Amino acid sequence: MSRVSVYLILAGFLSGCGGPSPQATPSSDPPAGLSVSLAQWRSDEPVHGMQVAVRNTSGTPVYFADVQLVTPSFETLPAQKADTTIQRTDRTDLPIPYGKAVCSPEGLPEVRPATVVAHLRTGSEQALRRVVFKVPHPDPLLARLVRDECSEYLIKQAADISFGPGWRREGEAMRGTLTLTRRGPGTVAVHSIGGTTHYIAAPVGKANPLVELGAQASRAEAPIELTPGRCDPHAFAEAKKAFQFPVRASVDGGVERVVIVAPPKPVQDRLIDYALDACGLGG
Repeated sequence: MSRVSVYLILAGFLSGCGGPSPQATPSSDPPAGLSVSLAQWRSDEPVHGMQVAVRNTSGTPVYFADVQLVTPSFETLPAQKADTTIQRTDRTDLPIPYGKAVCSPEGLPEVRPATVVAHLRTGSEQALRRVVFKVPHPDPLLARLVRDECSEYLIKQAADISFGPGWRREGEAMRGTLTLTRRGPGTVAVHSIGGTTHYIAAPVGKANPLVELGAQASRAEAPIELTPGRCDPHAFAEAKKAFQFPVRASVDGGVERVVIVAPPKPVQDRLIDYALDACGLGG
């Protein structure tokens, strides 16, 4: 083989390596009349989900193969399958999960710009195309989620807050403990615990703060009690956030932040049995 032939073969090989992938999907702007926004139902919160609310003001149906939230404020999860054709509509929701907030021990971050990426086809189109929807910035839902998750993150750097295992019924209430366990430096104070859709939470006795984990202590407990907040059967059947208790806490006298604390499953089961009995719904 001549030297010229070798050069031609190598040139062709290198040219092929640098060419575009035949499977690459081009990005494009959203079709006319199609827009999205972000929303969250109460039932989405416990499962770390939200809704991509699609609006289609055109008369052309649009098929969504999948949708995905992309923003530096949250870990990016794989695209969520949609497999839905959306006709003219003011709002049709496509549910998606979202990743953990990207937090910093230095303080609460500002929410970053976000996009919704979807693979779709419009009308009689045969091939899917990748479309990027810009979410108006700053998005109020994403801003709230970043604030809530990163507030919780900052408290949890210093201490873990949990329900103790030893819950027992005393009279008309269930009594147990809220426990702080050392994880990092700082004095951690719990100022209050709020109720949920199903339970009223209150401290046993008067203390301000409710409990404090001193800078040199490894563990602290506060006695609390729970009583039923609702007794209608429908409430028990539709419980979405029955065990998502908001706890207000601070580190070294700083800003009070909210941490959502849920009892472990065995305690939840015990609380359900108690509430059914206290409400006269047992058996």
